[in-house]
Amino acid sequence: MADKLNFSLVSPERELFSGDVDQVDIPGTEGDLGIFANHSPLMAAIRTGAITVYHDGKTTQYFVQGGFADVTPDGLTVLAEKAVAMTDLNAETIAGEIERLEAAMGDMSGDAAVTAQQNLDGLRAVANG
Repeated sequence: MADKLNFSLVSPERELFSGDVDQVDIPGTEGDLGIFANHSPLMAAIRTGAITVYHDGKTTQYFVQGGFADVTPDGLTVLAEKAVAMTDLNAETIAGEIERLEAAMGDMSGDAAVTAQQNLDGLRAVANG
């Protein structure tokens, strides 16, 4: 039997997932990350997008906005600022977030503008499917 990765996804509201999985793909601010069991320790910031969890031939996706991924010898913990199961997400919510960010970006510069653009790109990717 292959090694399993202990994975936990937590938002301020609740723990969305906890268990042993085969792989987790995370949208990092510096690029996407694929985490397996026995991965080297790391901590990475998360951008808006989809976390994909692979377990026994099935995949489950969660929409996240911001937060951190922490890989330790014990497993992977994602502390998301906002997280919801992709099946619970609706198009109107995403469209509203896109509209809000587009309106706010005109007044932004520097790191705030980069972060807002990453969030906008992630929202558009989720909206387009």
